Amino acid sequence: MRKLLCLSAGCAALLAALMIPSQGGAQELPRANPSPGHPSSIMRHEAPSLRDLSQDDLFEMLKAAPNEASAKPAESELLRRFRESDSDTIDLFMGWASRAMNGEEWGAALDVLDRVVILDPGFAEGWNKRATAHFAQKEYGKSIADIERTLQIEPRHFGALVGLGMILRELNEKDEAIAAFKAALAIHPQLTEAREALEELEKEQAGQEI
Repeated sequence: MRKLLCLSAGCAALLAALMIPSQGGAQELPRANPSPGHPSSIMRHEAPSLRDLSQDDLFEMLKAAPNEASAKPAESELLRRFRESDSDTIDLFMGWASRAMNGEEWGAALDVLDRVVILDPGFAEGWNKRATAHFAQKEYGKSIADIERTLQIEPRHFGALVGLGMILRELNEKDEAIAAFKAALAIHPQLTEAREALEELEKEQAGQEI
């Protein structure tokens, strides 16, 4: 039953696709003499503004960051962009949902988030936020379904991938959890929580194989 739960609606296929680099993906960063606007230069020198960078540049900064602290500026800017809805109404609803979730008022949060995903089904963070609320209530099947929608809209949503890994780990679906954490780390290598969870799962798997 658990296997059917986590693999329904193409969860395994989605993870497999995320783990395969696309031909149009980012190329390896140059090793020497990067241009002033290149992400690796921006990390070493004061950036004019992270908001001036493209989303692809920000993801390159995450990949190039040598440690967690240096990844934080790009991570924060990407999370800010994920939250952007271009709608005052959606922004208001998301604020209400966040306050309800902070107070662990999960039913109220879900009522609001149901409206968000109806009003704007293309807003990835609405699905991701609702996935978090479902996860908090241990509604894992619903949470996975919302994470799938999140990743269909924004495949590089590293937070959603970490959430997926956490759910799959709870369901004891270790292979799928490992794939989810690896997918998150391929996008954002400095995610400490994901790396620690992955290392723990890999140790468990190695112990089982002995």
